[in-house]
Amino acid sequence: MSSIAAGTKKIIIHLALAFGLLFLILFVFFKVYLPNYTHHGEAVTVPDLENFNYSEIETYLEARDLNYIITPDSGFVADADPLTVLKQNPRPGAKVKQGRKIYITLNAQNAPMIQMPNLVKTQLKNAQEVLANYGLVRGEIIYVPDIAINVVLDQKFHGRSIKEGFDIPKGSQIDLVVGDGLGKQTLDIPNLVGMEEDEAEFLVIGSGLRMGRISYIKTDTVPKGTVLKQLPPSGIEAKTGELIDVWISELEDSSNL
Repeated sequence: MSSIAAGTKKIIIHLALAFGLLFLILFVFFKVYLPNYTHHGEAVTVPDLENFNYSEIETYLEARDLNYIITPDSGFVADADPLTVLKQNPRPGAKVKQGRKIYITLNAQNAPMIQMPNLVKTQLKNAQEVLANYGLVRGEIIYVPDIAINVVLDQKFHGRSIKEGFDIPKGSQIDLVVGDGLGKQTLDIPNLVGMEEDEAEFLVIGSGLRMGRISYIKTDTVPKGTVLKQLPPSGIEAKTGELIDVWISELEDSSNL
């Protein structure tokens, strides 16, 4: 009877040891090995790679347990260095698992070719918008005498006139020749003092000049709408398209008298 009890005791001890060993193995597997193998519960903050050069990416990401893939569609930004990072996915600051792949878009090494748009006879403001839409850069604005104020008269690339449809690298600088609103012809400024406002404006425009600022002065000594003063004064020379400021009489309010 004692031998049976001893045998049973040994079996219980062996089973206890086996269960203990199994528990230890499972504990080590789930709490130590598996988390280290899958990085379970661990997260990495995605760094901001903008303006990183291609040669810097691999070492930088490997140190942070991240991988990367360069997307086949590169972009182009004129003022960014070739092969620098333009975009990334996931975005900077996102939490990802270690080993996650970061998709990267690089700036093209060579500027793509585009066709030059036509800017001639367009307003300067509109021309600048067209340049930006085409990925071109506005260069120098060269003002020349012409009554077409702020109108593009010529477009230049590397100092030479360039026609619409000519192939140029994206990001190129385009200089614009623009009218300053003043023609080459000189003329004597007419005397407007004493004229009615409408008559003075008709004479100014007919002389190749332009009406500038119109101010009103209250007075009861001259009829309403009469030119009291002008600037520049009459008799001096001016270029075509120059502005003439005038001061016009306005009746004094009788209620204040």
